[in-house]
Amino acid sequence: MDTSRLLFYTCEYDSLLARFARLLTSEDIDVTECYNCISELIAFGTKHCLSGNLWKLYITYVMVYNENPYSVSCEIKGSESESLDSLARNDFTILKTLFDYNIRSLPVDFDINNICDFGIESDKDKIFNRRIRDRICELANELEVSKNVTEFQEKVVAFYKTFGVGMLGLHKAFRLDDNGDIMPINGIAHVTFDDLVGYEIQKNKLISNTNAFVCGRRANNCLLYGDSGTGKSTSIKAITNQYYDKGLRVIEVYKHQFKYINKIIAYLKNRNYYFIIYMDDLSFEDFEIEYKYLKAVIEGGLEKKPDNILIYATSNRRHLIKESFSDNLTNGDLHKNDSKEEKLSLADRFGVSIYYGAPTPKEFKEIVLSLRDKSGIDMSDEEILSEANKWELSHNGLSGRTARQFIDYILGTK
Repeated sequence: MDTSRLLFYTCEYDSLLARFARLLTSEDIDVTECYNCISELIAFGTKHCLSGNLWKLYITYVMVYNENPYSVSCEIKGSESESLDSLARNDFTILKTLFDYNIRSLPVDFDINNICDFGIESDKDKIFNRRIRDRICELANELEVSKNVTEFQEKVVAFYKTFGVGMLGLHKAFRLDDNGDIMPINGIAHVTFDDLVGYEIQKNKLISNTNAFVCGRRANNCLLYGDSGTGKSTSIKAITNQYYDKGLRVIEVYKHQFKYINKIIAYLKNRNYYFIIYMDDLSFEDFEIEYKYLKAVIEGGLEKKPDNILIYATSNRRHLIKESFSDNLTNGDLHKNDSKEEKLSLADRFGVSIYYGAPTPKEFKEIVLSLRDKSGIDMSDEEILSEANKWELSHNGLSGRTARQFIDYILGTK
């Protein structure tokens, strides 16, 4: 079987696919190559902490993780092209033949049932989190009972439509590497808005804007600003988790990576997802000029920003760029107001600005009590609030972060 005939499927493990195909269709099986292929298959299963028939899981991985013209056209929306469906049918015929192969027939001198019923007890997957891994395992089980190629293909397309395809489909959040390429974040905290006590007005404004965005309506770039430790970053994590199933993906970009923004926008604009480019703790000193570049990207360049991309930022500064008393002096600048307006104009390009202020003493107590209940700490209101007051006086003052650090301290001493 010649896998070079495959029109769409190539991926990290495509060489292993081709080697297995040659091995399984050879009249005289090369035993050494057989062991080499099985060794790589075991490494694949171990790396991804998979459980089940490793051979079928591997073929499933090839189909769901590869971004190709067919799979990308199917993601979120489902198949819309009869021509692509027809072209892909040849691929699925080959892949189903491979998928259905009984790997137990390979000539090895160990119990190959361990490959067919493989299991890794650890949930500490360095590639996928448990949610993604389980979805791949579930699809493999569904494909195993497919009656024909058409049903096999339909189940894979249904997966594309429900969960997406490849890196962007299977992961929630991403960052950029040193070359500006998008890389998945595997360990995003699974927080929800319920974990952020109080700030109901702020949360509702953020949810309203984000909900409009993922529903295909007009939405604004959003700036979350205010005191440190008040839940700005937590709110971003919460919307990442809340709207993942609706196609939202979040890409974290740092200030020194702004030069790559046009590159990632070009990559994302034709995908069937909604992307938030997230800038945490955004601020600029007087000598930093990256903000001028960011202004053009957000609003002001000739190219229209794609409808499936928004920019969200968090900052401790309302106007993002450091202001000083000297800004009110002429200092040789004949048009000092122009200079001030240039500094203020970046924040104005965020259509929605949400202020997160430090909690009042009463609100701080509510946060502490709420975190105590969620953490299962057996302390009375009076006892834990007394300790919390001592903690905040010697630490960072009243904030949600201080409350969280206090609770972690209590949990560590119990």
